[in-house]
Amino acid sequence: MTVSGLEPPGGPTADEHDREVVRRQLGRPPRGMRDVVTRDASGEPTVVRTSPRLPDGTPFPTLYYLTSPRLVTLVSTLESEGVMREMTDRLSTDEDLAERYLRAHREYLAERDALEPLGTEVSAGGMPGRVKCLHVHVAHALAKGPGVNPFGDEGLETVARRWPSDAAELFRF
Repeated sequence: MTVSGLEPPGGPTADEHDREVVRRQLGRPPRGMRDVVTRDASGEPTVVRTSPRLPDGTPFPTLYYLTSPRLVTLVSTLESEGVMREMTDRLSTDEDLAERYLRAHREYLAERDALEPLGTEVSAGGMPGRVKCLHVHVAHALAKGPGVNPFGDEGLETVARRWPSDAAELFRF
């Protein structure tokens, strides 16, 4: 049985072309890459799903990894402006937001652990108590669609508002 269309455990499912494109995007070979989850308008990968453990057995809790260099740059711009601190502050004052973020964390863990349980409550990007890496949240939002990760949704909405032509090429949200 698979969760949300995930391939069963047993190895990567990305083809060599995708691996080469992601290697070029990252400037290094991808680690633990299973498959491409989302692509931009030209067909280039934007988000890949990774294995919960690297080939050497090291735990790798980041299930979704943002690979598009342009989108990484745009999200980095938001991070450099301090949006993560503001997002984290809102968790202590907005109970609904905190609950949606906790739900995103739990769903992330369930999906990752369906591939391979790591025996840890560590998910990614600081969930559920803070926002540590907006890249992870944007990747999660792209992979799962709107309404799953509130901070990923906000990041994508901000990118779309500030850089609409880039957003039109990079994602459909």
